Amino acid sequence: MSFQRLVQAAVAVLALAVSAPSQAQQVLKVGSTPTGIPFTFLDTKTNSIQGIMVDLATEIGKDAGFSVQIEPMQFSALIPSLTANKIDIIAAAMFATAARKEVIDFSDPVYSYGEGLVVPKADTKAYASQEDLKGTVVGAQVGTAFVDALKKTGLFSEVKVYDTIPDILRDVNAGRLKAGFADYPILAYNLQQGNFADVRLVDGYKPVTVGTVAIGVRKTDTELLAKINASLAKLKANGTIAKILEKWGQKASGS
Repeated sequence: MSFQRLVQAAVAVLALAVSAPSQAQQVLKVGSTPTGIPFTFLDTKTNSIQGIMVDLATEIGKDAGFSVQIEPMQFSALIPSLTANKIDIIAAAMFATAARKEVIDFSDPVYSYGEGLVVPKADTKAYASQEDLKGTVVGAQVGTAFVDALKKTGLFSEVKVYDTIPDILRDVNAGRLKAGFADYPILAYNLQQGNFADVRLVDGYKPVTVGTVAIGVRKTDTELLAKINASLAKLKANGTIAKILEKWGQKASGS
Protein backbone atom coordinates (compact mmCIF):
# COMPACT_ATOMS: atom_id res chain seq x y z
CA MET A 1 0.00 0.00 0.00
CA SER A 2 1.32 3.45 -0.95
CA PHE A 3 1.93 6.10 1.71
CA GLN A 4 -0.97 8.20 0.32
CA ARG A 5 -3.42 5.29 0.55
CA LEU A 6 -2.17 4.50 4.04
CA VAL A 7 -2.91 8.09 5.11
CA GLN A 8 -6.37 7.94 3.49
CA ALA A 9 -7.14 4.69 5.29
CA ALA A 10 -6.01 6.14 8.62
CA VAL A 11 -8.21 9.24 8.09
CA ALA A 12 -11.20 7.00 7.27
CA VAL A 13 -10.71 4.93 10.44
CA LEU A 14 -10.40 8.12 12.51
CA ALA A 15 -13.59 9.54 10.99
CA LEU A 16 -15.47 6.36 11.90
CA ALA A 17 -14.13 6.50 15.44
CA VAL A 18 -15.23 10.12 15.85
CA SER A 19 -18.72 9.54 14.42
CA ALA A 20 -19.40 6.29 16.29
CA PRO A 21 -20.27 7.80 19.70
CA SER A 22 -22.86 10.20 18.23
CA GLN A 23 -24.44 7.39 16.21
CA ALA A 24 -24.66 5.25 19.33
CA GLN A 25 -25.94 8.04 21.60
CA GLN A 26 -28.51 6.74 24.05
CA VAL A 27 -32.11 7.84 23.43
CA LEU A 28 -34.26 8.10 26.56
CA LYS A 29 -38.05 8.32 26.47
CA VAL A 30 -39.37 11.25 28.49
CA GLY A 31 -42.98 11.27 29.68
CA SER A 32 -44.63 14.71 29.54
CA THR A 33 -48.21 15.96 29.59
CA PRO A 34 -50.02 17.94 26.85
CA THR A 35 -51.94 20.20 29.28
CA GLY A 36 -49.51 21.58 31.88
CA ILE A 37 -48.56 24.90 30.28
CA PRO A 38 -46.01 26.45 30.89
CA PHE A 39 -44.31 23.30 32.25
CA THR A 40 -45.47 21.00 29.47
CA PHE A 41 -48.09 21.45 26.75
CA LEU A 42 -49.01 20.47 23.20
CA ASP A 43 -47.89 23.11 20.71
CA THR A 44 -50.52 22.78 17.98
CA LYS A 45 -48.31 24.60 15.45
CA THR A 46 -45.58 21.96 15.65
CA ASN A 47 -47.73 19.12 17.06
CA SER A 48 -45.06 18.55 19.70
CA ILE A 49 -44.83 18.82 23.48
CA GLN A 50 -43.09 22.03 24.60
CA GLY A 51 -42.51 23.89 27.89
CA ILE A 52 -40.18 24.37 30.85
CA MET A 53 -39.67 20.68 31.64
CA VAL A 54 -39.14 19.72 27.99
CA ASP A 55 -36.50 22.42 27.58
CA LEU A 56 -34.88 21.30 30.82
CA ALA A 57 -34.86 17.60 29.88
CA THR A 58 -33.32 18.50 26.52
CA GLU A 59 -30.56 20.59 28.15
CA ILE A 60 -29.86 17.85 30.71
CA GLY A 61 -29.55 15.35 27.87
CA LYS A 62 -27.07 17.58 26.04
CA ASP A 63 -24.95 17.88 29.17
CA ALA A 64 -25.22 14.24 30.27
CA GLY A 65 -24.69 12.75 26.81
CA PHE A 66 -28.09 11.37 25.84
CA SER A 67 -30.88 12.51 23.55
CA VAL A 68 -34.55 12.70 24.56
CA GLN A 69 -37.69 11.44 22.89
CA ILE A 70 -40.79 13.14 24.33
CA GLU A 71 -43.74 10.81 24.94
CA PRO A 72 -47.05 12.67 25.50
CA MET A 73 -49.48 11.18 28.05
CA GLN A 74 -52.02 12.13 30.70
CA PHE A 75 -50.60 13.13 34.09
CA SER A 76 -52.10 10.11 35.87
CA ALA A 77 -50.30 7.75 33.44
CA LEU A 78 -46.79 9.10 34.07
CA ILE A 79 -45.75 6.99 37.08
CA PRO A 80 -47.37 3.73 35.81
CA SER A 81 -45.61 4.24 32.45
CA LEU A 82 -42.27 4.79 34.20
CA THR A 83 -42.53 1.73 36.43
CA ALA A 84 -43.68 -0.37 33.43
CA ASN A 85 -40.53 0.68 31.49
CA LYS A 86 -42.57 2.45 28.79
CA ILE A 87 -40.66 5.66 29.53
CA ASP A 88 -37.30 6.35 31.22
CA ILE A 89 -37.84 9.81 32.73
CA ILE A 90 -40.77 11.92 33.95
CA ALA A 91 -40.43 15.62 33.09
CA ALA A 92 -43.70 17.34 34.03
CA ALA A 93 -45.28 19.55 36.69
CA MET A 94 -45.02 16.72 39.23
CA PHE A 95 -44.39 17.31 42.94
CA ALA A 96 -41.84 15.06 44.61
CA THR A 97 -44.24 13.94 47.36
CA ALA A 98 -43.52 11.37 50.08
CA ALA A 99 -46.07 8.96 48.59
CA ARG A 100 -44.53 9.18 45.12
CA LYS A 101 -41.03 8.75 46.56
CA GLU A 102 -42.09 5.31 47.76
CA VAL A 103 -42.64 4.28 44.13
CA ILE A 104 -40.03 6.25 42.13
CA ASP A 105 -36.96 8.41 42.75
CA PHE A 106 -36.75 12.15 42.14
CA SER A 107 -33.94 14.47 41.16
CA ASP A 108 -32.85 17.49 43.15
CA PRO A 109 -35.49 20.28 43.20
CA VAL A 110 -36.26 22.17 40.00
CA TYR A 111 -39.07 24.58 41.02
CA SER A 112 -41.33 25.13 44.05
CA TYR A 113 -44.91 26.45 44.27
CA GLY A 114 -48.36 25.76 45.75
CA GLU A 115 -51.90 25.44 44.50
CA GLY A 116 -53.84 28.35 43.05
CA LEU A 117 -57.57 28.99 43.46
CA VAL A 118 -59.83 29.98 40.56
CA VAL A 119 -63.48 31.07 40.78
CA PRO A 120 -65.95 32.61 38.32
CA LYS A 121 -65.10 36.26 37.65
CA ALA A 122 -68.62 37.20 38.78
CA ASP A 123 -67.72 35.86 42.24
CA THR A 124 -65.91 38.82 43.82
CA LYS A 125 -65.57 37.37 47.33
CA ALA A 126 -62.07 37.61 48.82
CA TYR A 127 -61.13 33.99 49.52
CA ALA A 128 -58.11 33.77 51.82
CA SER A 129 -58.27 30.08 52.73
CA GLN A 130 -60.02 26.81 51.93
CA GLU A 131 -62.30 27.34 54.95
CA ASP A 132 -63.94 30.19 53.01
CA LEU A 133 -65.27 27.58 50.56
CA LYS A 134 -66.67 25.20 53.19
CA GLY A 135 -69.65 23.15 51.98
CA THR A 136 -69.12 23.89 48.28
CA VAL A 137 -68.21 21.68 45.30
CA VAL A 138 -64.62 22.21 44.13
CA GLY A 139 -62.46 20.63 41.45
CA ALA A 140 -58.89 19.33 41.11
CA GLN A 141 -56.87 17.33 38.57
CA VAL A 142 -56.67 13.54 38.80
CA GLY A 143 -53.32 12.20 40.00
CA THR A 144 -52.18 15.49 41.57
CA ALA A 145 -51.26 16.00 45.22
CA PHE A 146 -54.16 18.45 45.54
CA VAL A 147 -56.95 15.86 45.26
CA ASP A 148 -56.17 13.91 48.45
CA ALA A 149 -55.21 17.08 50.32
CA LEU A 150 -58.58 18.66 49.55
CA LYS A 151 -60.54 15.50 50.42
CA LYS A 152 -58.73 15.09 53.75
CA THR A 153 -59.85 18.52 54.93
CA GLY A 154 -63.49 17.37 55.05
CA LEU A 155 -64.49 20.93 54.20
CA PHE A 156 -66.13 20.39 50.85
CA SER A 157 -69.43 18.77 49.91
CA GLU A 158 -67.60 17.23 46.92
CA VAL A 159 -64.16 17.29 45.32
CA LYS A 160 -64.76 16.70 41.63
CA VAL A 161 -61.82 15.12 39.82
CA TYR A 162 -60.96 16.26 36.29
CA ASP A 163 -58.64 14.80 33.67
CA THR A 164 -56.94 18.11 32.87
CA ILE A 165 -56.59 21.65 34.25
CA PRO A 166 -58.31 23.18 31.18
CA ASP A 167 -61.30 20.94 32.00
CA ILE A 168 -61.46 22.55 35.46
CA LEU A 169 -61.15 26.03 33.96
CA ARG A 170 -63.93 25.32 31.45
CA ASP A 171 -66.37 24.32 34.20
CA VAL A 172 -65.47 27.35 36.32
CA ASN A 173 -65.73 29.55 33.22
CA ALA A 174 -69.20 28.19 32.47
CA GLY A 175 -70.36 28.53 36.07
CA ARG A 176 -70.73 24.76 36.51
CA LEU A 177 -68.11 24.68 39.29
CA LYS A 178 -67.85 26.94 42.33
CA ALA A 179 -64.05 26.81 42.50
CA GLY A 180 -61.04 24.94 41.18
CA PHE A 181 -57.63 24.18 42.70
CA ALA A 182 -54.56 23.45 40.55
CA ASP A 183 -50.88 24.29 40.02
CA TYR A 184 -50.61 28.08 40.46
CA PRO A 185 -48.16 28.73 37.57
CA ILE A 186 -50.29 26.68 35.16
CA LEU A 187 -53.50 28.49 36.12
CA ALA A 188 -51.76 31.88 35.90
CA TYR A 189 -50.25 31.13 32.48
CA ASN A 190 -53.58 29.96 31.02
CA LEU A 191 -55.35 33.09 32.21
CA GLN A 192 -52.51 35.39 31.07
CA GLN A 193 -53.05 34.07 27.54
CA GLY A 194 -56.58 35.44 27.57
CA ASN A 195 -58.21 32.03 27.79
CA PHE A 196 -61.29 31.52 29.99
CA ALA A 197 -62.38 35.14 30.15
CA ASP A 198 -64.95 34.51 32.90
CA VAL A 199 -62.45 33.02 35.36
CA ARG A 200 -60.32 34.87 37.91
CA LEU A 201 -57.29 33.71 39.90
CA VAL A 202 -57.80 34.64 43.56
CA ASP A 203 -54.87 36.86 44.53
CA GLY A 204 -55.28 36.75 48.30
CA TYR A 205 -55.53 32.96 48.59
CA LYS A 206 -52.78 31.29 50.66
CA PRO A 207 -51.76 27.86 49.30
CA VAL A 208 -51.79 24.85 51.63
CA THR A 209 -50.10 22.16 49.52
CA VAL A 210 -46.73 23.62 48.60
CA GLY A 211 -44.39 21.27 46.81
CA THR A 212 -41.29 20.97 44.68
CA VAL A 213 -41.26 19.90 41.05
CA ALA A 214 -38.48 17.45 40.20
CA ILE A 215 -37.57 14.93 37.51
CA GLY A 216 -38.66 11.33 38.10
CA VAL A 217 -36.75 8.11 37.38
CA ARG A 218 -37.10 4.44 38.31
CA LYS A 219 -35.63 3.44 41.67
CA THR A 220 -33.27 1.06 39.86
CA ASP A 221 -31.79 3.85 37.68
CA THR A 222 -29.34 5.23 40.23
CA GLU A 223 -26.67 5.98 37.62
CA LEU A 224 -29.15 7.98 35.51
CA LEU A 225 -30.31 9.89 38.60
CA ALA A 226 -26.70 10.81 39.43
CA LYS A 227 -26.17 12.11 35.88
CA ILE A 228 -29.38 14.16 36.00
CA ASN A 229 -28.45 15.72 39.35
CA ALA A 230 -24.93 16.53 38.15
CA SER A 231 -26.35 18.23 35.05
CA LEU A 232 -28.99 20.09 37.07
CA ALA A 233 -26.28 21.53 39.31
CA LYS A 234 -24.31 22.72 36.26
CA LEU A 235 -27.37 24.21 34.56
CA LYS A 236 -28.40 25.99 37.74
CA ALA A 237 -24.88 27.39 38.27
CA ASN A 238 -24.45 28.64 34.69
CA GLY A 239 -27.88 30.31 34.56
CA THR A 240 -29.49 27.95 32.04
CA ILE A 241 -32.37 27.00 34.35
CA ALA A 242 -33.09 30.66 35.14
CA LYS A 243 -33.16 31.43 31.38
CA ILE A 244 -35.58 28.56 30.72
CA LEU A 245 -37.90 29.75 33.51
CA GLU A 246 -37.72 33.34 32.24
CA LYS A 247 -38.55 32.19 28.71
CA TRP A 248 -41.83 30.79 30.04
CA GLY A 249 -42.69 33.73 32.29
CA GLN A 250 -41.51 32.21 35.59
CA LYS A 251 -38.94 33.28 38.17
CA ALA A 252 -36.37 30.98 39.75
CA SER A 253 -37.79 29.70 43.06
CA GLY A 254 -34.43 29.58 44.81
CA SER A 255 -34.89 25.94 45.83
